Amino acid sequence: MKILDEITAFGHENLQCTHSTTIEITKDTSLSKRGNCILGVNASKACSDLNAELKALIQKGKRLKITIKVENLMESFYGYGNIKLTLLNKKDMVFRKSNFICERTVLINCTKSSNDLNRQFINLITNPELEMKIYFELDDSND
Repeated sequence: MKILDEITAFGHENLQCTHSTTIEITKDTSLSKRGNCILGVNASKACSDLNAELKALIQKGKRLKITIKVENLMESFYGYGNIKLTLLNKKDMVFRKSNFICERTVLINCTKSSNDLNRQFINLITNPELEMKIYFELDDSND
């Protein structure tokens, strides 16, 4: 699989990742305990910053693989684009298990939400010094 885009984000001591339907990455640098779907802060990109090739594939409804890497741990899941996704939000991106669409939504019908992520992985990223990489890849089953 070819990496279509890469985002850098950081952990935070208030990360909980207990939300049952979403995973969020934000450019915000602070996080309250209420943000229980947030996986990473101080992100290098939001929806509007994704490259044109990736945006086109998302808006064609393609199935994408998302891989998140922190140190020697990795998590991955799949999600789908949709023609109705505007990808205009300049601060956040939200991966959703549902098919709800708003300007913050980057993929829908995802195979994981934040509470599905490995707890060892989540415990590791409560360290604000740790950088994570989020990779977007086109799923080979699209062919």
